[in-house]
Amino acid sequence: MTMTANVSWDGGVSFKAEGSTGHTVFMDGPAEKGGQDKGSRPMELLLMGMGGCTSFDVMSILQKSRQDVVNCVAQISAERADSVPSVFTKIHVHFVVSGRKLKEKVVERAIRLSAEEYCSASIMLEKAGVEITHDFEIVEVA
Repeated sequence: MTMTANVSWDGGVSFKAEGSTGHTVFMDGPAEKGGQDKGSRPMELLLMGMGGCTSFDVMSILQKSRQDVVNCVAQISAERADSVPSVFTKIHVHFVVSGRKLKEKVVERAIRLSAEEYCSASIMLEKAGVEITHDFEIVEVA
């Protein structure tokens, strides 16, 4: 499977990226590098992409497991190296899964399967040496 993207300079340290689906994302550098806050930072997008990838997996598994989920939020924090290249060294994903009578073992299994078998983004980052950890909480809703 081939995936494509085009990234075009938009002046200063801003760029416009368009993926093969036709969707557009704007990126911009920090103010101290000439950025104008016109978009997310590239590394921020990488982190959000990983969060979207694992969230997609977790929700898919929970729905197939017939869990009554009403919301799922992946709260992601990351540490980066102090020197250039300032790569991610650690990423922690905290899932807050809200629903009715959710089974803890099923939620735990969904997160583990995403981390170990399905989430291409996090598995790729782990292979590059990033330490990725996960935990979760379940919120019961009426």
